[in-house]
Amino acid sequence: MLSFPGLGIQITARVLAEIGDDRTRFADARGLHAYAGSSPVTCLRQEVRHHQTLGENDRLNHADCLWAFAALRHSRGAGTHYRRRREAGDWHAGAQRNLFNLMIGRLCHCPKQGRTYDELLAYGAPPAEAAVTAA
Repeated sequence: MLSFPGLGIQITARVLAEIGDDRTRFADARGLHAYAGSSPVTCLRQEVRHHQTLGENDRLNHADCLWAFAALRHSRGAGTHYRRRREAGDWHAGAQRNLFNLMIGRLCHCPKQGRTYDELLAYGAPPAEAAVTAA
């Protein structure tokens, strides 16, 4: 878990304390998203669409917000993804939640595959490097 950008010792300890170390506990990332409360449920009330989360784990949700925020400083791919979401019109919290959803999906995937996190596999080559590689 420490191979993930932004996951230091304290945030990793919190995440492990909340989700446990059993790799089979969640069948897929959707189960982990639901447990963390990071997947919004769209409701239609008074003709206004809004998002809410049901049954979320507040401690895990808080650790994940810290994780996503820290990843912005430690991962070029995470920062690029966040900025792309902001430019598309997401507010800070929405862009950060979207980033967290990507990262928690990878957190679910990597241990099951027996791999550590790899920035290049997760986000691909940065645009500047991709242009140099293509030439």
